[in-house]
Amino acid sequence: MTLKLKAQPISAERFAPFGDVIHAGTENASAMNDARFLRFNDLARIEVDPQAGGRPCVSIARCRTPTSLPYCIEMMERHPKGSQAFVPLAPFSFLVVVAPPAESVDTAQLHAFVTSGREGVNYRKGVWHMPMIGLSSGQQFLIIDRAGDDSNCEEIVLGESVIVDIE
Repeated sequence: MTLKLKAQPISAERFAPFGDVIHAGTENASAMNDARFLRFNDLARIEVDPQAGGRPCVSIARCRTPTSLPYCIEMMERHPKGSQAFVPLAPFSFLVVVAPPAESVDTAQLHAFVTSGREGVNYRKGVWHMPMIGLSSGQQFLIIDRAGDDSNCEEIVLGESVIVDIE
């Protein structure tokens, strides 16, 4: 069986059960550096499980092979020891598919979102999500997640194929 899933525009309210939308809006803005800049502070809750050890890590990922839509999702992943944030380094839309934290993924609980190109996302610890895809070669993301000597990624193969597209 194949499930068809249409991505809806992301918003902080819609995405709240799964994490944070990272966006320089009007909230939490304060002047810095002699008021030459506005700082949009505390936009995401970065989690690193203290019992699992490790540390926050900042990386950049660049898309080498773009993905075409519609896209078939056959597996999901999660990070049980820390959150994982993706912020585009230039304005571009990207696709996000998530499911609540649980032992497995119930495809009936999948949610698909598309960003406007002006925001990033921060997946809460344990939230299932599709692996990152790029829609154009060269797209770059700033990634903030957990680094450590042990793995922080679990994968699960879905019981059915899920075709996702943007409305």
